[in-house]
Amino acid sequence: MYLHALSTATPPDSFTPAQCLEIVKHSPACERLKERSLTILETVLRGDHGISTRHFAVKDIAEVFDFGSDQLNAAFRTEAPALAARALSTALEQAGIKPAQLDALVICTCTGYLCPGLTSYVAELLDLGPQTYLQDLVGLGCGAAIPALRSVSNILAAQPDATVACVAVEICSAAFYLDDDPGVLISACLFGDGAAATIWRASPGPSRLRCFDFDTLHLPAQRDKLRFEQRNGKLRNLLHRSVPELAAGAVGQLWEKRGPRPVSQVITHTGGRDVLNALEPVLAPHSLAASRHVLKNFGNMSSPSVLFGLEETLRTTQPGPDGDFWLVSFGAGFSAHSCRIGLPSDAQAQ
Repeated sequence: MYLHALSTATPPDSFTPAQCLEIVKHSPACERLKERSLTILETVLRGDHGISTRHFAVKDIAEVFDFGSDQLNAAFRTEAPALAARALSTALEQAGIKPAQLDALVICTCTGYLCPGLTSYVAELLDLGPQTYLQDLVGLGCGAAIPALRSVSNILAAQPDATVACVAVEICSAAFYLDDDPGVLISACLFGDGAAATIWRASPGPSRLRCFDFDTLHLPAQRDKLRFEQRNGKLRNLLHRSVPELAAGAVGQLWEKRGPRPVSQVITHTGGRDVLNALEPVLAPHSLAASRHVLKNFGNMSSPSVLFGLEETLRTTQPGPDGDFWLVSFGAGFSAHSCRIGLPSDAQAQ
């Protein structure tokens, strides 16, 4: 399948780590934390953890840790469709496609639950045709963008004349939770909001870039190391200290299976500073500069992050005869997923 457009979007409000620390300090939820927990928050948010700014869509962010589950879900229901629609609207403009011309829309998310799903809301906001096929992928966590693209490839295989949009959107601020668990605290210091939209067809676009060679790995025995759980009706992130090593091991297995085609750039899900540090030796000598750039400017946005990295990389370089881009995402499950972005084989040979 061939890429025809890629666009990203973030909420307008951005926050530095120092501002985030002040928000937490002035939150009533902070009064319930132990002294050790406050020390963890201060250490991470005042230290060099690779993040300069994050974007939050939830209004009244200073009060978010004391929102009830209904308030958080209402925030997701309002902000997720709006952010996804912004990203998709720009992608459609880039591709010169009217919303009514879309044959299918695939959206992945894990930071909220709606029934009908986000696709219904985005279809209404952008006035998609009533016959547009809508598919929502929920529960795949930070790694969801690449499985969502794999679903697009299946749709195009069955309907080669179709035009398909794929959106990864997360309102992580609608899943913020605060207690004395170190993993919960670190999660609050890492995650931000964002959306990435892509347009695909079975025929080449102007760039001739195609997505192919999907692979996946899941390790359910490690499920409790990284997942959401429900606590008092709210989403609470479980984040074990072994996640960097788990990510490096899973990504390493996919990297070893990547096949003979050369790779010129590696683009990974951002994870966090420690995750990227663990991945670098596995993927050496490839640089993870694009992923670090995304982490610095946006934090960990969960599923859209790897596509932000792709957009950043495409600003300065393109896949060519020297190799494809190798994309990898990972997260809840524990799972990891990969694919390639490159030119058709005939173009590679030229």
